[in-house]
Amino acid sequence: MLAWQCIHGDTGCTASQNQFSYFTTLTYWGLAFYFLTAAVHTFTYAHSGTALLDRLPRPLQALHSAFYTTAVVFPFVVTVVYWARLYSGSWYTEVYSGWSNVSQHALNSVFAFFEIVVPRTDLPLPVHMLWLIVVLALYLALAYVTKASAGFYPYDFLNPSKQGALVAAYVFGIAVGCIIVFGVAWGAIWLRKYVTETKLGRKGKFSARGADSAAVGDGADMESAKPREETLA
Repeated sequence: MLAWQCIHGDTGCTASQNQFSYFTTLTYWGLAFYFLTAAVHTFTYAHSGTALLDRLPRPLQALHSAFYTTAVVFPFVVTVVYWARLYSGSWYTEVYSGWSNVSQHALNSVFAFFEIVVPRTDLPLPVHMLWLIVVLALYLALAYVTKASAGFYPYDFLNPSKQGALVAAYVFGIAVGCIIVFGVAWGAIWLRKYVTETKLGRKGKFSARGADSAAVGDGADMESAKPREETLA
C-alpha cells in the first residue's frame, strides 16, 4: 500500500508518510508484526523444543502477552468505528480504494478472529485492559501532534472546532467500547479453551525435541531428559 501510494499519489510519498498517523494503519502493522513474531516463536519451538519466547526475560514475555491482547482487541475496534462512523455509505469507485479499505477495516478482524479461535493461546490478563487504555491515550496524543506538525486531524471526530464537546464523548465511547471488546475476546478464548481442552480433551501436540536436546546436553542426566507431565487442574 505504501509503495502504491508513493507511485500513484498526487503528492508522492507524503500520503504514505501520513498513513502512520492513523490508528487503522498502526494496528494493521501491529497485526503483521504480531504474526511475524508468533511465527518466529513457533519455528524455534518446532526446531528446538523450546520457543524463543520462553528464553526471553520475564518483562519481555509480559510485553508479548500484552502485544497479543492488542492483536485480538484493536482490530475489532477499528472495524466497528470505521463502518459505523467513518464509512460514507457509498462503495468505492476505485478498485484500490475498495481493496485497501476492506483489507484494513474488515480482513483485520478476520485475522484477529483467527488468532482467537485457532491457536492454543491462554486467556489475556485483566490488567491488560489498563494497557489498552494507555495505548489509546498515547494514540490520542499522536493525533493532536499530527495536527500540530502536519496540519490535519487523522479523524474528523477528534476535531474540536467541528465536534465541540462531542470529542470527549467519542474518546470515552471508544475507550468503553475497547473494554467491551476485550471482554468479548476474553469470553471467546475461554469458550475455545473449555470446548477443546476441557470437554474434548484436546490439549495440543507438543514437541519431543526438548527432551532429546536435554538427553545429549553436557552433564545432562536421564531424569532431566524425561518430558514433564502436565498437571491437570
